[in-house]
Amino acid sequence: MNILDRYLYRTVLVYTAMAMGVLLTLGALFLFISQQSDIGVGSYSAADAFIFTLLNLPQSAFELLPIGAMIGALMGLGNLASGSELVVTRASGVSVWRIAWPVGLAGLTLSLLMYGVGEYAAPPMAQFAKREKTTNKLADVSFAGSSSAWVKDGSLILRVQTGEVDRAFGGVSLFQLDGPTKLRSIQRAERISVADPGRWSLHNVATTRFEGDHVQSELVSGIMMQSSVNPEFLGLAATDPQMLTLRGLASYIDHLRRNSLETAPYEIGYWSRIARLFAVIVVTLLALPFVFGPLRTTGAGTRTVIGVLLGVVFFLITRTIENGGQLFGLNPALVGWLPTAAIGLCTLVAISRTR
Repeated sequence: MNILDRYLYRTVLVYTAMAMGVLLTLGALFLFISQQSDIGVGSYSAADAFIFTLLNLPQSAFELLPIGAMIGALMGLGNLASGSELVVTRASGVSVWRIAWPVGLAGLTLSLLMYGVGEYAAPPMAQFAKREKTTNKLADVSFAGSSSAWVKDGSLILRVQTGEVDRAFGGVSLFQLDGPTKLRSIQRAERISVADPGRWSLHNVATTRFEGDHVQSELVSGIMMQSSVNPEFLGLAATDPQMLTLRGLASYIDHLRRNSLETAPYEIGYWSRIARLFAVIVVTLLALPFVFGPLRTTGAGTRTVIGVLLGVVFFLITRTIENGGQLFGLNPALVGWLPTAAIGLCTLVAISRTR
């Protein structure tokens, strides 16, 4: 890398860091405000809400980085264009594609950073924050190791797998007691949902009953049960694609396939997660046609607004295509890659037309 490459590379990274600082501050503020209704429930305090917010910052950074990269590239390169630095660079014989090289390299650096955050920091910290919040709000919940939560409701003991990434896939086990020391039955529900307050709907339930000197087993498609346990406890068993790493998603998809279950939402989440890494590179390059064109003489405020709007539009289009693809049963890989591929094609065409 020569001096010009390092200058452009550093400019994009510095302004992206500034944009991410603002976005994360606003995101943390909104998240903390959203926790106010939970403060005072059980032992959940304002300090716990603050810690919950901090632990969710890596997840917010993972989700906001494409928008932050867009804003940072527009602001950084826009300042160079408004100061005529890019004009002088072009006049000295440097092509737009040559300028795109360090800009794309900055995007690649941000993409690798996003991968690291999404694989090693965001999911475990968000899962830990979720568990700690539930523990503080529900005083009768206890954890066994890092993979199971237990709660007692009269003669019924419930065990929830807490969605620990790469190891557990959610689910609920119910242990029915007959007296303080005698186990009457064990039930394993593949899926559980809250039908009405105090009533739970269990799906694909395997039941084992202990009766005298023999054991009776049966498998039913669904049963209803009564319980006074807070439904929020069940949130520990939810396996949200956004809360899983790429390895976790791959493992979970394999688990669903082996059990002949629906995989489309998680396959879409898997391919979208990969495509989003490449989208960071694409959106940084997308800034070039704008700073050489309509945004060359505009102020920083205008460039920031344009960056936010482009980021929000990209986010909305991505979510719309993902939900529509799941609804109409489209190919998950196509659904995951389509928004990034479309904006990538538009970026290549726009750069090639830049003069």
